[in-house]
Amino acid sequence: MKKIILLLAVSTYCFASEPIKPTRTEIPPVIDGKLDDRAWQNVLSISTFKTFSPDFGKDASQKTVAYAAYDSENLYFAFRCYDAEPDKIKTSVSNRDNIRADDWVCINLDSFFDQQSLYAFYVNPHGIQTDSRFAAGTEDFSADFVWYSAGQLLPDGYVVEISIPLKSIRYSDANPVTMSIFFERYISRLIEHSSYPELDPAKGMAFLVQMQPMEYYDLEHYSLFEFLPALTYSKKYEQSPNTLATKENRGELSLTTKYGVTSDLILDATYNPDFSQVETDAGQIDVNLRSPLFFPEKRPFFLEGSEIFNFAGTGTSSVDPLSSLVHTRNIINPLAGIKLSGKIGTKNTLAVLYAVDELPSDLSAIEGKYSHFPILRYKRAFTDDSYIGGIYAGRETENDFNRTAGIDGIVRVTQASTIEWNGIFSSTKFPGSGDAKGGSALTVRYNYDSRDLIYDFSLKNITEDFFTGTGYLTRNGIFTASGLIKPKIYPESSFISRIDVDAFSAQTHDKPSSQWETYNYISALAYYLGSMNTKVRYLYSTENFLGQKFNTGGFSTSFGAQFTKEFSISVIYSKVKAIYYSPTPYQGKSNRVSVYASYRPIQNLESYTTFFFYDFRRSSDNQLIYEYPIIREKLTYQLNKFLLFRGIVEYNKFRRQLITDFLVSFTYVPGTVFHLGYGSLYQRTEWDETLQSYLTADKFRETQRGFFLKMSYLWRI
Repeated sequence: MKKIILLLAVSTYCFASEPIKPTRTEIPPVIDGKLDDRAWQNVLSISTFKTFSPDFGKDASQKTVAYAAYDSENLYFAFRCYDAEPDKIKTSVSNRDNIRADDWVCINLDSFFDQQSLYAFYVNPHGIQTDSRFAAGTEDFSADFVWYSAGQLLPDGYVVEISIPLKSIRYSDANPVTMSIFFERYISRLIEHSSYPELDPAKGMAFLVQMQPMEYYDLEHYSLFEFLPALTYSKKYEQSPNTLATKENRGELSLTTKYGVTSDLILDATYNPDFSQVETDAGQIDVNLRSPLFFPEKRPFFLEGSEIFNFAGTGTSSVDPLSSLVHTRNIINPLAGIKLSGKIGTKNTLAVLYAVDELPSDLSAIEGKYSHFPILRYKRAFTDDSYIGGIYAGRETENDFNRTAGIDGIVRVTQASTIEWNGIFSSTKFPGSGDAKGGSALTVRYNYDSRDLIYDFSLKNITEDFFTGTGYLTRNGIFTASGLIKPKIYPESSFISRIDVDAFSAQTHDKPSSQWETYNYISALAYYLGSMNTKVRYLYSTENFLGQKFNTGGFSTSFGAQFTKEFSISVIYSKVKAIYYSPTPYQGKSNRVSVYASYRPIQNLESYTTFFFYDFRRSSDNQLIYEYPIIREKLTYQLNKFLLFRGIVEYNKFRRQLITDFLVSFTYVPGTVFHLGYGSLYQRTEWDETLQSYLTADKFRETQRGFFLKMSYLWRI
């Protein structure tokens, strides 16, 4: 379910020969969730919505009418969503970016009409927002834009109104301005996505080449200027033998500015930026790892134009070790940064980023005080969603460097198929080493996506000396050939709506050991009874580690359901063979459980519970090596769309840690915020006076404490 929602939420494109023309209004509508404004009278309206999930081309189960209007400064949209069972509409008064489990509508907007990227603006029936950017096959929900929405439940459905200021999006410096649109509605209890325009089953989920063109006349073209000062204050305490002592007491000012060189090219700059996290990263299993954990980017400065850095031929399959070439979480403690991103002309996309990172003391002794990150990305668009691009990404310090440069592209071969490719070269000098080492990564991928069938084949070669200091790479020195075949079956049944069957195989040559390893699975995923899904998978695989070959196959199953509009759950269980990663590795076996549960007894209150459990037993003697459970409870009370109170409790039994985190947060628009947070870390330790050290104890003791305050205000001219 989660995978389908992610793909469908990208929603976008059915090519029409003639653009539609939204209605220009002289009196803007009041965004209050009502359609009684004069601006909505006699405007462009569309009601021919067709489904694209679970199946294509069916009449939507519930009627939807979409409206479009504009003036010189804003784009206006509205939805009248009818529902024959209004008491089953799933909605919530929630914080921003937390509505994808609800019913919602979405405006998918290709503002440049170049079929390369889009904005997505989601709104639930209470007017709560989620937004994203999509490019090169990836949707990024970390993007935040300033726009306005309101919603209202009605006896026969709901209404949503949307206003998108032109200052919040990038668009061509022309008159008229041609954009393209994809109106989307999601009904959660049925897992039903419907849209206008209708998606062509022969083109599958190729949204960007199936959107409806629109023409806007006499739009303002701004020289945008934004000024975002922020104040943060934090105080942290850390364990001393018998008390908590102050470790940090710091207040800081930061400044971020945004200047619109044109309506489609933006310059961002920041000094001493506040990149503090409002919510700490959720705990992950961090023992027995071959590669570092991945954490998503959440920091505001890096998000403008971040989709431009998406690189073709990365993250091509579940065994692809190169997920991205630009993962800005590698810039840990930035001191200053500058970025230019946007369009030059109608076909050229550019992003230039330079950041200075202040290194921690343990690294500064080796590499110097600062690391510098110069990154340059260029793309040239062609027909449909095809493009060719290039990138340079570097990490430079006093004593070492990593420099990567490459080209990539996507070519649409047929209505349903594309070829992705890349060629990347790196030069790396490590501290204390002699000459730099050069490496390369090369990829070609063929993808076919239609209503009835998906197949995907790729070849990837990464040399042993290829490294990236700016991206996310889990392994080098491999050659992989992989293939996926995925038929989709649509039974004529009121019980089962669709069955997806996956058959995947990857054969990998591990260059350091000169051995081959294999990764093969077959799975079946069924959608039934509206909102339920079940998946079973059998995996046969091997993996080479330190010159030895180990078995890593097994069995997994998952179940997901929205039982009522108040309660939903997803459970995944795997029983696999596994490796104990150490200088003397050995074969083992593991049980793995993941549970995600959401309960909303009232629309303003949500309980979100996650539970992860991994264990590991050595195969030779069945000895239990470790058990690692983490349970996390997040309770959020949303007083209104602006103000929330949130508490988090996370217990990590393996680490013997209990984390508490409390937050009061007010967000008027992204940038204008007030956050007040408090957190503690409890551990099972006690101070031993005789040994002058900490020992394991039966009771929890508070070992760290801290609180922070953040205030910022967005000035827009």
